[in-house]
Amino acid sequence: MNQFWYQIPNADEVASPALLVNADRAERNIRRAIEIVGDTARLRPHVKTHKLAEIVRMHLAAGVTKFKCATIAEAEMTAAAGARDVLLGYQPVGPNVLRVIALTRKFPQTRFSVVADDAASIDALAKAFAAAKLTLDVFLDIDCGQHRTGVPAGDEAAALYRRIASSTGLRAAGLHAYEGHIHDSDVETRRRKADEAFAPVATLKKQLEANDLNVPTIVAGGTPTFPMHAARTGVECSPGTYVFWDFGYAETMPDLPFEVAAVLLTRVVSKPSANRLCLDLGHKAVASESPHPRVKFLNLPEATAVMHSEEHLVVETPRANESRVGDVLYGVPRHICPTVALHGEVVVVGNARAGERWKVVARDRVLTI
Repeated sequence: MNQFWYQIPNADEVASPALLVNADRAERNIRRAIEIVGDTARLRPHVKTHKLAEIVRMHLAAGVTKFKCATIAEAEMTAAAGARDVLLGYQPVGPNVLRVIALTRKFPQTRFSVVADDAASIDALAKAFAAAKLTLDVFLDIDCGQHRTGVPAGDEAAALYRRIASSTGLRAAGLHAYEGHIHDSDVETRRRKADEAFAPVATLKKQLEANDLNVPTIVAGGTPTFPMHAARTGVECSPGTYVFWDFGYAETMPDLPFEVAAVLLTRVVSKPSANRLCLDLGHKAVASESPHPRVKFLNLPEATAVMHSEEHLVVETPRANESRVGDVLYGVPRHICPTVALHGEVVVVGNARAGERWKVVARDRVLTI
């Protein structure tokens, strides 16, 4: 395996900034994820990381049929690529309720589901789907510690689940739990916290079933807690970042066996001072919600970011005199998911060369629905 796969001899054919993707590495990451979970039926990868139909089809070829997404555009892209089971891990409100109906009608071969955590939203979904003479699968979204969405596992959750199960137009599909606040590097600490967060969810499932409510499955976790949930019976795992990886998780989750499959290509566009280089890698090309370093340069590792704006990234390096305007740098982003969403296409690297382009279809908010 060539660890320098990103150093392409035909870089002059690639306009910068660009995102290079190694399909072979992505495929290996998919295989590793399947090995961890042990059963493709229990892997429900999140497409928000890549937003690419080609990567969906790569999963399908490996036997993965279930997917999770964050937007209706991602759901449409995933269904159009051939997925048979798509969970919208986002509560549809306002016009999005009718968009979900349109989605189910356009792709009758795909089972769509959504999450919900609010009585009024559940009622709105039920009313709309009953009027459309359709049935929608709904997962109750459980807050297991992140306090972003969902309801705590308890009496309110049980009442909402019963509300879903008794609503015409809806079908109770199970529970959804995402503990995105757990990022501990130490595996045992992460495992303990994941177990503590999951315990009330498991208890709720037993309580619901004891009251004659069917809870077909639990969809849980993201990439950091993926191995912990893979060890649980009856749980579908929904990691996303693993397919491309990034240096954020590579540094904080060294126990996970994934390899970087996406690298940014940028160029020196100016040399403002003796030890500074200005690159065409602004906020609009690399995710900027995290502190610096937001990108680590593989062929200039000592570079330190000192200024970042919409179209420019200024770095300091004692080796600035070795670079010329137009030189290429390759960097791994700290956070790959929002970085992908900043690019209209990815450049696929194969046989050590930049080749075909894949359109990042689902970076758009609306496709046809």
